[in-house]
Amino acid sequence: MLEAIHLSKTYRNGVRALSDLSLRVPDGELYCLLGANGAGKTTTLSCFLDFTVPTSGQAVVDGIVVAERPLEAKRRCGYVAERVAVYETLSAVENLRYFARLGGVRLTRAAAARALADAGLDEFQQSRPVRQYSKGMRQKLAIAIAISRGADNLLLDEPTAGLDPTAARELMTLLERVRADGCAILMSTHDVFRAARHADRIGIMRSGALVREFAPRHLTRHEIGAVYADCGGAAVPA
Repeated sequence: MLEAIHLSKTYRNGVRALSDLSLRVPDGELYCLLGANGAGKTTTLSCFLDFTVPTSGQAVVDGIVVAERPLEAKRRCGYVAERVAVYETLSAVENLRYFARLGGVRLTRAAAARALADAGLDEFQQSRPVRQYSKGMRQKLAIAIAISRGADNLLLDEPTAGLDPTAARELMTLLERVRADGCAILMSTHDVFRAARHADRIGIMRSGALVREFAPRHLTRHEIGAVYADCGGAAVPA
């Protein structure tokens, strides 16, 4: 479970990145954060990962206050950045076993191969150097790494940005399986269409604040696009 409790962040130059943000993502839920660039989405994720220390308020992971016990909190989280950083000359299997071991988990090659297959990477893809991977394949590898480390919470920053429709659909299908296994997923995105289709809840941010929160199943895609635009997001094509 992920919970932000009155999170605020003001930088030394006076820029306020977050303003009294409160939200909760229980186990087995996919929560999508929408908002224009600079709305505070990435800063929110960074507070949960201890990349950013909030000025006030708390980021809580499975009941653990991140600022008080950062290492324990981070062990319970998996992070997928917009640009996944792994070792380019290593294969997916080698990367997965290496990063799992850094997290205290020793995987056999067979176990690593099964984890990658579950993430949608076949045997041929698993043996290729990661420098040959598309962005969608890198995202699948990053999710496999997070799951293999036993993370109960997954944070993703713009994971579908730059993906073709097929790759984006495959990624969201993978996230649905991870959610079904009980993982709490917090994802920042500009992809209103996929947020509307796959999220359990959507939060819209503006100027560091959460200005709207709703369950998309109660609204049509057009209505969600209108709400997003009204809250300061980009207009969504009909």
